[in-house]
Amino acid sequence: MNSYRFFAPTRVLFGAGSLGKLAKQRLPGKRALLVVSNGRSHITNGALARTQAALESAGCEYVLFNKIAANPMKAVVEEGARLARAENCDFVVALGGGSVMDSAKIIAMLAPQPSDDLWDYVYGGSGKGQRLKAAPLPWVAITTSAGTGSEVDAVGVVTNPETNEKIGLGGYDTLFARLAIVDPELMLTVPPFFTACQGFDALFHSVEGYLSTLHNPMADMVERSAIELIGANLAAAVKDGQNLEARSALAFANTLSGYSMVATNCISQHSMEHAMSAFHPSLPHGAGLIMLSRAYFQYWVDRHVCDQRFIDLARFLGKSDAESAQDFITALTALQEACGVDGLKMSDYGITREEAEALADNAMGAMGMLFKLDPGEMSRDDCAAIFRAAWR
Repeated sequence: MNSYRFFAPTRVLFGAGSLGKLAKQRLPGKRALLVVSNGRSHITNGALARTQAALESAGCEYVLFNKIAANPMKAVVEEGARLARAENCDFVVALGGGSVMDSAKIIAMLAPQPSDDLWDYVYGGSGKGQRLKAAPLPWVAITTSAGTGSEVDAVGVVTNPETNEKIGLGGYDTLFARLAIVDPELMLTVPPFFTACQGFDALFHSVEGYLSTLHNPMADMVERSAIELIGANLAAAVKDGQNLEARSALAFANTLSGYSMVATNCISQHSMEHAMSAFHPSLPHGAGLIMLSRAYFQYWVDRHVCDQRFIDLARFLGKSDAESAQDFITALTALQEACGVDGLKMSDYGITREEAEALADNAMGAMGMLFKLDPGEMSRDDCAAIFRAAWR
């Protein structure tokens, strides 16, 4: 058995109706920056009003920050940090999906620092790699989607459009949420397409972690459970969003995939998708991963670098008779077909086949560290070739 390190201090309240328990929790401050998306779903489904009422009932004031887009941008995160500082907020609350939680987490990190430039604290790419000068503000996560597991890990992903870098940052022990509310009822209104995209994002967190050179017994345990739950329930939730049983299973799988990010890490598929959405921010992260996935994993299957792990993954996805690594591609394709996302095209989001070289350079530059965790060595030419093979 491999050695491993695991530190996941977030208190999690999981289950239908969990948001209703927020007011009775010991919150980490008295004045919150309440971070939400720039959309309206949190208004129309009542989640924002319920959260505001819970904060008020708990005796907390709040300042609303509602500018987070699907791919969080550096300038917006910096604006949120300045607002938290100006308003004397002593903690942050995230109400939303992965982009909102990532943004809130990094806002909490940046707000107490002497520099307003987030890239001063980024390792990798053009970041300056400075250490934090002050402890992050505490933060609370209320997740409304099942995609990233960001409620239980310590990393957030932010895009710098000036440099076309989409980078994960943070990773400090002090950046875990103090409290996470994982309430599947908040996910019942997520549309089918985004349910699928988010589900595959969670799936690939665990699949990539299982293939990573950092794989270990703790990671294997949570990843297997997450993959089995997604394989058995994602298509049902896409078909019927009001299926609370399926939503609950996906919500749990999502949180498990967050623990996967604590126990191990993703590999280069995530670096490659980050390059795609750095250049094309309208591309949903999960959709980009789906577009890449079959060509990406076929590359590793053809190289026979970890055949038994791919057989395991195929079985976790429900193909109980799997005997070869290729069976994982079969199981993955079947799940994408069942969810209606097997036909996603890069060209629909403005990505051209000729961008393959630039995307490879970006992936191996901005997020090159994840390539070091791959089950084998991938060259820059191989990376570009995968982009070309995945393009439609």
